[in-house]
Amino acid sequence: MLRILLLAPSSNPDGTHGSLIGYSHAEALAQLHAVTLVIHHDNEEAVRRKQAQFCAIEVVSLPWLDRIHAWCFRWIFRNNFASQALTAFNYFFCLAFEWRAWRQTRARIMAGDFDVVLRLLPISSVLPSPFAFFLRRGPIPFVIGPINGGLPWPTGFRQADKQKEWISNLRDFYRLLPFGRSTYRCAAAIIAGSSQTYKEFATYREKLFFVAGENGINSYLYPTPSRTSQVNDKLELIFVGGLVPIKAVDLALRGAASLLRAGDACFTIVGDGPERSNLEQLTKSLGIEKVVSFPGWLRHGEVLQRMGEADVLVFPSVREFGGGVVFEALAMGAVPIVADFGGPGDIVHPEIGFKVPLTDEEDVVFQIAAILSNLHGDRGLLEQLRQQGMRYARECLSWDRKAQIVTEILCWAARRGPKPDLPAPRRCAEKMLAGRLTSSSFQRTKPLGEITSIFVARSNSCCSALRVTGLNC
Repeated sequence: MLRILLLAPSSNPDGTHGSLIGYSHAEALAQLHAVTLVIHHDNEEAVRRKQAQFCAIEVVSLPWLDRIHAWCFRWIFRNNFASQALTAFNYFFCLAFEWRAWRQTRARIMAGDFDVVLRLLPISSVLPSPFAFFLRRGPIPFVIGPINGGLPWPTGFRQADKQKEWISNLRDFYRLLPFGRSTYRCAAAIIAGSSQTYKEFATYREKLFFVAGENGINSYLYPTPSRTSQVNDKLELIFVGGLVPIKAVDLALRGAASLLRAGDACFTIVGDGPERSNLEQLTKSLGIEKVVSFPGWLRHGEVLQRMGEADVLVFPSVREFGGGVVFEALAMGAVPIVADFGGPGDIVHPEIGFKVPLTDEEDVVFQIAAILSNLHGDRGLLEQLRQQGMRYARECLSWDRKAQIVTEILCWAARRGPKPDLPAPRRCAEKMLAGRLTSSSFQRTKPLGEITSIFVARSNSCCSALRVTGLNC
């Protein structure tokens, strides 16, 4: 058991996105180790109410800076969490939080109360950590991650051009800011949550580890793998996420249009955002408005229920870092169709779903249409992918499994164990297509390679995703 000082300022079990990710990961680690969780005071009540097995909770308060941040977030950024400018703005507040956290915990660190410091949040790789510099000469190691970010904007897609912000062009300047370089130079280990982030920090390969996705799933929230597809002529399609340009919901609708018009499918678009009116108008122009529903934002439990009733998650987001919705879809038995780019491209492999290369809009639409047509005509394939995806999610994508992998890295950094043998991302999808996934529940009733190679031959990350999570490839 390690004594971990865990930095995750925005952790909140009642939150979404990064806040919930940070808390869930911290909670899983606390079941294995003595974790002291360092959080912002705004999240204290929610964290304590959850009564997780944390050894202690260290609360950091920055009254004056918090008021400034709250005012700017409301009046300048208009409560837009997705703004890239907000990430840059948070740089100074990130430094202030860690400086205060260092002052509150320094005496205990020097007294030997902890074995390692792990910074889980923020997830963004451009937000540095002064702790790495403060601990450059010991007495304990500093580990950062899983971190994500640095995903380039794809060319040839209006969806990306419509949402890209000017500040994206300045991203690389973070290395010139205080602590920008020392964070990774002084870290004992760096955990990358995506293949793109791994590539960005390849200079530190000797202490760099790939753990696919910063997300995870709580296995107890999901149904048993005994679920089978309903005997129904219609495909139940679903999309879950913000209705913003880069999610490319328009590509999903256009790809499914032929099946929808023929009465062979229905489509539920869960979420809301500035693109909703445009998407509703698109359904009318495509003649599919009667079989496409827009329920808006739903409670998490209801979202899971709807995914559990769906056959296919159509999620062609052209720029997605983590893709937590893909984790949940797999766990609930919805077969994913995703873009072969970013987080979803690192997680999905041909034994559990489909990856569509980001060539151009028309080609993506054509490939989605072909995949859906094939699944509609082959319910056996759909059921096979469903069962394999559910098992993969429970055994490989759970928070418990992720905590075990991170434990191996922390033990190595603290000189308590050997260096984990975690492969680099994007290795040999051909092995998967050759059928070397040997678990009995993954045996094929028909060769998937004949089908999946049409759409996903360019997939090249599935083996590393499986090996990282404990399955051999």
